[in-house]
Amino acid sequence: MAIMLMPNYNRLEIVFSEGNGCRLSDQHGRHYLDMISGIAVCGLGHAHPAVAAAIHYQADRLLHTSNLYRIELQEKLAAKLVSISGMDAVFFCNSGSEANEAAIKLVRLHAHEQGNEKPLIASMQQGFHGRTMATWSATKPDDKHYAPLLAGFRQIPYADIDSLKALIKSEDNLAAVILEPVQGEGGIRIAPDDYLSAVRELCDQYNLLLILDEVQSGVGRTGRWYCYQHSGIEPDIMTTAKALGNGVPIGACLAKKEIAQLFQPGLHGSTFGGNPLACRAAIAVLETIEKDKLCQQAAKIGDYLLTNLKKKLSSENIREIRGRGLMVGIELAKLYPNIVSTALKYGLLINLTAQSVVRLLPPLILTENEADEAIEKLSAAFADIEKNEQA
Repeated sequence: MAIMLMPNYNRLEIVFSEGNGCRLSDQHGRHYLDMISGIAVCGLGHAHPAVAAAIHYQADRLLHTSNLYRIELQEKLAAKLVSISGMDAVFFCNSGSEANEAAIKLVRLHAHEQGNEKPLIASMQQGFHGRTMATWSATKPDDKHYAPLLAGFRQIPYADIDSLKALIKSEDNLAAVILEPVQGEGGIRIAPDDYLSAVRELCDQYNLLLILDEVQSGVGRTGRWYCYQHSGIEPDIMTTAKALGNGVPIGACLAKKEIAQLFQPGLHGSTFGGNPLACRAAIAVLETIEKDKLCQQAAKIGDYLLTNLKKKLSSENIREIRGRGLMVGIELAKLYPNIVSTALKYGLLINLTAQSVVRLLPPLILTENEADEAIEKLSAAFADIEKNEQA
């Protein structure tokens, strides 16, 4: 059968038909342990009863009205996000890219108000902020495929405070810094807490806005609601998405009051952003994480997973195992593009990012037994690869 889809994804030959908790089943009834959770989306796992009930309830009543009218569920969700993040106001959209687009627009509004008509934003090498034109410009400002990209970004090395100091010294128009507390697509690279504190101090000293992209690291994944809370600082703008709706598309850009109020009617918007269905699902997600103490669970099971990966996953093919909470990266000594398909043979779903880092982003409900099972299957996959190399 001809497939009338644009060829912009490398898809594995597998069709999932059902999910439950940390498990997925394909159309042939084969079961898989899901250690990637839709790239950090299904934090509560698959078919979580609280999310399913919320979706069913809302679908029976009202899906959409547009942001021309008050949406009480949006106001309730915004209040909850503000209470767990320390931010002051929320703009809802559909994805992490859109949330970062809103953040970039807020920076420019703020800069123009300060008399800076050509504002620059510092972004980080190996960072990832989305695939829209503005967020791609922040992610890969030198990419020729889509030239000309949006101007106004300067990339510097990640977790290198001296590089930021040098950029501040050389660029009078610098207006903001955008970074991920943990670079997910970049290979699970973790910013030290003292680095985030140092960036915050520089931003305060030089009147720069600090945008923290928590699209992948947020909603409990690292053991706190948002990863920056480990370091005791607060950003001026923070973006969140992925796990917020557990599979229902929703993203949000949160900001401090003096920044948020720059968005006046007509300056920015989103047709579907924060509609009743998405908000009902997100409220169910946050209430479940809180009720079941899943931030604490992510920290505990993340430590267990990381510790036992280091103990049991010995292979000359592995350079380093690192992680925070349930964001774990296994950096390979060589390029092994077939590690994902080999793990699939053992019923394990993983992901390879930054070419050489196996990325594990399991649901926050992962148990110790499931973590042990993942390590066992991953060990078998590595043994397969080594055996084939020796053959």
